[in-house]
Formats: sequence, C-alpha cells, structure tokens
Amino acid sequence: MGLLRMAARTAVVAGTATAVSGRVANRQANKFASQQAAQQQAAQQQYAQQQPAAPQQPAAVPDEATVQLQNLANLHSQGILTDAEFAAAKAKILGI
Repeated sequence: MGLLRMAARTAVVAGTATAVSGRVANRQANKFASQQAAQQQAAQQQYAQQQPAAPQQPAAVPDEATVQLQNLANLHSQGILTDAEFAAAKAKILGI
C-alpha cells in the first residue's frame, strides 16, 4: 500500500502543479494582451496626433490695387467717372 499511496500523492501533486501552472500561464497571457492593447491604443493616438490638419485657406486680403479698382468701378457705376476717365485710372493702377 505504500507504493499506491506514493503514486496517489504524486498524482495529486502533479495535478496541482499543472493547475497552478495553467493558472499562471493564463494570468500572464491576459497581462500580456492588456499591455499589447494599451501599446496599440497609444500608438494609434500618437499617429492621429501626428496627422496634420488640413490647412485652412487664409481669408483673401485684397491688395491695394484691387481695392482701388473696386473704388474706381463704384465711381464709374455711379456716373462720377466717364468711360475715358475710368479707363485711364484703371490703366494707371495696373501699370499699363
């Protein structure tokens, strides 16, 4: 009976060791999976932050010549400038 008892004890110890080993392996696998997920999420956030935003078009600021031409056009449409005066002033602004 001593041999049977020793075999039973060995089986219990081996079974316990296997159960503990499996449990430890599962914990390590879960921990590794959590770390991988966190690293992947951090990498995605970093990548998203590195993506440049679409450049916004600056508001068109009319240059001085454009403003002067608009003023001339207003004066011409109001009848203050004749066609000849408008053409001469326009040519002067445009440097023609």
